[in-house]
Amino acid sequence: MARAVPAVERAFDVLELFLDTHELSAPEITAQLGLPRTTVHELVGTLSERGYLMPAGRGSNKFRLGVRGFQLGSAYAERLDLAREGQLVAEEIAERCQETVHVGVREGTEVLYVAKVDSSHPVRMVSAVGRRLPAHCTAVGKALLAALPSAEVDELYGKGRLKAMTEHSITTRKALRAELDRIAEDGVAREYCESNEAVACVAAPVRDHTGQVVAAISIAVPILRWNEETEAALSDLIRDGAATLSERLGHAERD
Repeated sequence: MARAVPAVERAFDVLELFLDTHELSAPEITAQLGLPRTTVHELVGTLSERGYLMPAGRGSNKFRLGVRGFQLGSAYAERLDLAREGQLVAEEIAERCQETVHVGVREGTEVLYVAKVDSSHPVRMVSAVGRRLPAHCTAVGKALLAALPSAEVDELYGKGRLKAMTEHSITTRKALRAELDRIAEDGVAREYCESNEAVACVAAPVRDHTGQVVAAISIAVPILRWNEETEAALSDLIRDGAATLSERLGHAERD
């Protein structure tokens, strides 16, 4: 790795303070970073000249992020490809667990799989990119549905019974609502033989730079390799994977 440039690091330190605070004065930046006052004034002056910072208002001694940062962020967002980024993260997860990993998006009441990495085991889930499944029968789909307002879920599914793919599938709105509430609280969706009698899955939602859930990522395991210990370990792994993919899509976690 190339040697870090201290002046550049300090400039980024200044900019990153504004991730959590809208406005800061030079003395506040000095106090938070512990840098010499003259250094902070030079950094703030340079960043302002380049459009990365701007005065918070007429007569104010505080600064806020300038338009240049927005332009860079917009350029980054325009070049993002969910399928490509999802494939890369799916490969990382599959390498760690040796199981099948999917990335899916919701289209109405269905899930469309946009990325996939196969398990290295001879016994594994058979699926394909481009395949569609009922959202309420899959871990990916339930992770996506859990991000919706209750009224929108009700509108999607109407009043009739939900289509079952196996005897384990959820078939009522009441049961689905209870499951989605649990997922929203826990952050991980789980499926046990609901879309395939021989497969169990865990999934977690993926967010973009706006904070919206735009996809979900899952790990699918044949039930012959499924137990409580495996479920717990893969739940932690899929949380990490979803966070990594979200970060690659521009999402910034807030404490």
